Amino acid sequence: MGAPFDLNDDSVVVIIGTGAGGGVLANELAQKGISVVALEAGGRYLPEDYTNDEWDSFGQLAWTEPRSTSGDWRVAKDFSGLPAWIVKAVGGTTVHWAGASLRIQEHEFKALTTYGEVEGANLLDWPITLAELEPYYEKAEKKLGVTRTNGIPGLPGSNNYKVFEAGAKKLGYKHVHTGRMAINSQDYDDRTACQQTGFCFQGCKWGAKWSSAYTDIPRGEATGNLEVRDHCHVAKIEHDKTGKITGVVYFDKDGKSWRQKARVVCVAGNSIESPRMLLNSSSNLFPDGLANSSGMVGKNYMRHMTGSVYAVFDKPVKMWRGTTMAGIISDESRFDASRGFVGGYEMETLSLGLPFMAAFLDPGGWGRNFTSALDGYENMAGMWLVGEDMPQEDNRITLNTDLKDKWGLPVANVNFSDHPNDIAMRNHAYKQGQAIYDAAGATRTFPTPPYPSTHNLGTNRMSEKPRDGVVNKWGRSHDIKNLYVSDGSQFTTGASENPTLTIISLAIRQADHIAEELGKGNL
Repeated sequence: MGAPFDLNDDSVVVIIGTGAGGGVLANELAQKGISVVALEAGGRYLPEDYTNDEWDSFGQLAWTEPRSTSGDWRVAKDFSGLPAWIVKAVGGTTVHWAGASLRIQEHEFKALTTYGEVEGANLLDWPITLAELEPYYEKAEKKLGVTRTNGIPGLPGSNNYKVFEAGAKKLGYKHVHTGRMAINSQDYDDRTACQQTGFCFQGCKWGAKWSSAYTDIPRGEATGNLEVRDHCHVAKIEHDKTGKITGVVYFDKDGKSWRQKARVVCVAGNSIESPRMLLNSSSNLFPDGLANSSGMVGKNYMRHMTGSVYAVFDKPVKMWRGTTMAGIISDESRFDASRGFVGGYEMETLSLGLPFMAAFLDPGGWGRNFTSALDGYENMAGMWLVGEDMPQEDNRITLNTDLKDKWGLPVANVNFSDHPNDIAMRNHAYKQGQAIYDAAGATRTFPTPPYPSTHNLGTNRMSEKPRDGVVNKWGRSHDIKNLYVSDGSQFTTGASENPTLTIISLAIRQADHIAEELGKGNL
């Protein structure tokens, strides 16, 4: 275990959250000899603790603290207290993620330049380019052991994939394969190969899927430079009279309050909790919350355009066998406004177990149409649609002062309404998804509404100019030089790809930057 650090040790870097951003950053800094205290709101669970039962696993891992929702999105109607399905545990949502590891494309880093002004959208170019991030993408792909990179073979195709591929090829799609996945297709980096057990969202029982919970975190601790404190819920980030961050106040699992001093604070609590923390840390000097001179903290919330298509065939598919997600069609992720929308989307294989299928297939729906679909469960195939949604200022995280958590802190309200571009893209994706299954001989296809968000992005976005966002190209606050954002909330735009690989690449790059700044005495 990492050495325990004193509460008054003001030389430490405090990282809030241990997921793809915080967990990787903690390890990268610890490997460089930098003292790190990582505070994690959840508990610690390892592969032997994970359960393949979907509801039991949800109870074990999910962030179920109260939240509220508003806006016209379907989630506000179906899951009003659960806008997002993220993990509250050491390793964060890297325990629950599917493992898809895709690079954002060059044009997607320049969304405003590429797409032009889109009415009602708050598009902006990232202050970094693909070329700047490429060396870090390479490091991240090696760390994760991403399939189809560095000579690592792809995963085998399950039945769910074979149906998906057959339909895609019939439609003339070219970019179809079992994905670039952070799931071992062969033994790699002290982790065993995938055993094709399925139920990957419930945590990988084999440790074949990369998660910071059992890779980066224990490796960081082994250096003696990282201490992880679990069941620690951060209430407030504190500063001195000059506005410099001095530490954080947090509650332990018994509800007792502690103050940890810090030289630098990095916020990596996911795109709902991170802005909530900054807003809950308001003071006389920063009346609108920390890092918020632009008024942009919490704004431009993105969750990706999502939806699913399921299909029933006349023979068994048993889609739950094999990896939850290991199949992708990338042809539609191009920029091609002739389709009636800017941005693109990916189509990825997906399977849900019966408990979640009953909850998510048609939330609140019942009757013959619904039950006959569940009757066909063994013969069912499924895919997930994920695409670039438009940043909008009104899609935002705010504090709900009428609703408090168990520590008495205002909770996050998540306001989201679809942009017309998101709706046009979703309709196109539903149509193509159904066409794929029809081409493969489906007897019935049905599009399903979006689930609670897992890709929460954009609420503390990177910008070149301080007035347009919250952090600069290193994830450093425009306003406060020893305050960083280290998770997906720093995304300027969402792109069409699953975001985890980019979050990890940015964390590796940010670790280099922080180490350099500490070395120069700038922090």
